[in-house]
Amino acid sequence: MDFLRPASWEEALAAKAEHPTAVPIAGGTDVMVEINFDHRRPEYLLDLNRIGDLYEWEVGEDSVRLGASVPYSQIMESLRAELPGLALASHTVASPQIRNRGGVGGNLGTASPAGDAHPALLAAGAEVEVESVRGSRRIPIDEFYTGVKRNALAADELIRAVHIKKADGPQQYSKVGTRNAMVIAVCAFGLALHPETRTVRTGIGSAAPTPVRAKAAEEFLNAALEEGGFWDNGKIITPSVAKQFAELCSGACNPIDDVRGTASYRRHAVGIMARRTLTWTWESYRGTDGRTNQKGSVA
Repeated sequence: MDFLRPASWEEALAAKAEHPTAVPIAGGTDVMVEINFDHRRPEYLLDLNRIGDLYEWEVGEDSVRLGASVPYSQIMESLRAELPGLALASHTVASPQIRNRGGVGGNLGTASPAGDAHPALLAAGAEVEVESVRGSRRIPIDEFYTGVKRNALAADELIRAVHIKKADGPQQYSKVGTRNAMVIAVCAFGLALHPETRTVRTGIGSAAPTPVRAKAAEEFLNAALEEGGFWDNGKIITPSVAKQFAELCSGACNPIDDVRGTASYRRHAVGIMARRTLTWTWESYRGTDGRTNQKGSVA
């Protein structure tokens, strides 16, 4: 195994172009586990740790440009107001040591359906900035996951950053695991209210071959909120609406039985998390001046 250690982003792109099979490593929290257990033996490792741009973020008027290697601990500390759903997801990542090393770029590169960041990114409506020597492009998060641990990256592309819309309403994240820390998700659920567009977005993890949105559930809830005037009157969402939303979220799953949980349990748990996160986010929306599009509300 050869170790490539570029000193700049341009050198990293050149190395990836020359060695398309090279596996990028930054935090190493996924890659090193696979190597240590001999599940993976790449010909080249491409070390990105010396590239400072990957550890930077920029808060714009409408969105945050988050470098691929910004650690979860930094998201929790510095971006809780702008990215509340992702900050909550970051809290559930493994241990403090791993939260200080791992970043969203690693989750995206691995594209495991159990990655903790994916539901929050789907719910927020993110775009993945990727680049090669041929140029750069942005991939909408809905198009990024192409299969089990597969993504839309070309062989010579690297993830540079993620562009995430700043929260214009409450967001929530929930995760089921076999213990409270250092655990891979049995299933996870993210939800974001977007009062400016009067829409709701979801994200489901570890309950399908890829991270997915519950689009039928979103469409049902968007229609119910609009027809009932809920965005304006701030009334409590009726139990029947919450129940139907939860059932549709469960129906969006396509899980498997494995050592962490059964398919039926995952479907049931996703429904429970959907109902609870909807209740939490809507109560937060009702309890703030969210109806006038307050930005940065945290559920």
